[in-house]
Amino acid sequence: MSDAEPTSEPAPAAPPAHEGDLRYSEAEDDLRAAVRSVLADRADRAAAVGPDGTATLLARAEAGEPYDPDLWHTLAVEVGTAGLLVPEALGGAGAGHREAAVVLEELGRAVTPAPYLTGCVMATEALLALDTGRDEVAQLLAAVASGRTTAVLAVPFSASPWTPPAPLAAADAVRGVADVPAATVLLVHRSDGLYAVDTADADCAALTPLDLTRPLAVVAPGAGGRLIAGPAEAAEAVRRGLLAGAGLLASEQVGIAEWCLDQSVRHTGERHQFNRPVGSFQALKHRMAELWLEVVSARAAARNAADALAAASPDAPVAVAVAQAYASDAAVHAAEECVQLHAGIGMTWEHPVHLYLKRAKSTQLALGSPGAHRDALAALVDLPAP
Repeated sequence: MSDAEPTSEPAPAAPPAHEGDLRYSEAEDDLRAAVRSVLADRADRAAAVGPDGTATLLARAEAGEPYDPDLWHTLAVEVGTAGLLVPEALGGAGAGHREAAVVLEELGRAVTPAPYLTGCVMATEALLALDTGRDEVAQLLAAVASGRTTAVLAVPFSASPWTPPAPLAAADAVRGVADVPAATVLLVHRSDGLYAVDTADADCAALTPLDLTRPLAVVAPGAGGRLIAGPAEAAEAVRRGLLAGAGLLASEQVGIAEWCLDQSVRHTGERHQFNRPVGSFQALKHRMAELWLEVVSARAAARNAADALAAASPDAPVAVAVAQAYASDAAVHAAEECVQLHAGIGMTWEHPVHLYLKRAKSTQLALGSPGAHRDALAALVDLPAP
């Protein structure tokens, strides 16, 4: 065989060591521990003032300013979560969607107001879909990865990856853009391409959202900005940003559901009736067992979506549709059960479960409703509904 002609075809690239293995890697566990440790310092979501004298989440949300700039700086810069999706050559960490999904699980578990999904996932994925050899794109990605810049894709938070919104005309405004107050740059899709518009140059008006921890705004970006991509490239970039956002939103919903289940188990184990923990009553045990099955199933679907996105699998759209169709309903059910199982205290403003219920309900309609994802799934697998 030594005199055989060498082949001109390159050897196929070796897949990542963890591709297809949905278990958490050691690096992912370490990342989770780091993020959870940072968030644990701000775990009191109900009181007006925390033990260190600073306003807690509920107080900031009531004031209409839910973001904690110090917390975001710690997460984005010191922990390094902002650049997880950005390659090392462009100043990022060179990680992937699986690692970003772990961060979103923890942010959902702590119902943290942070522009991570909209900025570090959706906007970053849209930028990575462009020609990263172009100076404007490379510089913007480097700024996002370093935490110096927070970019947000200027689309409605309800926009679906299966039916992306149409390009904007110069006089158009976009309603329902998430995390605008935390953004420094807006990525605006116009008919002639994708523009980077400084938030300070856009006309932004706050809306009253259901979820006080994720502000929404009406954005009128005007006709200015820096052109960073042509029309065809821009359309694909927006689609990819929405697809990655929908896929990884499922991980945030898993974090919400997991917290609600943990709190339900804890509370029903501590509360007594008839000299017994109410959690020992068979009817409640059945409800929590059913909820546990939903949570672990949602985690499997979310992990599969993150893994498919990380591997750029051709089955990624199917995995995303399955994850969103399932996890969004599971998060709402877990939050509803958490309210019910906490009885009277669960209905009070002082208990943080209402923050989780509102986050779950708002994400249920974000980036495509469960019905929209089921319809897309039927078309993707060629099983149209009757």
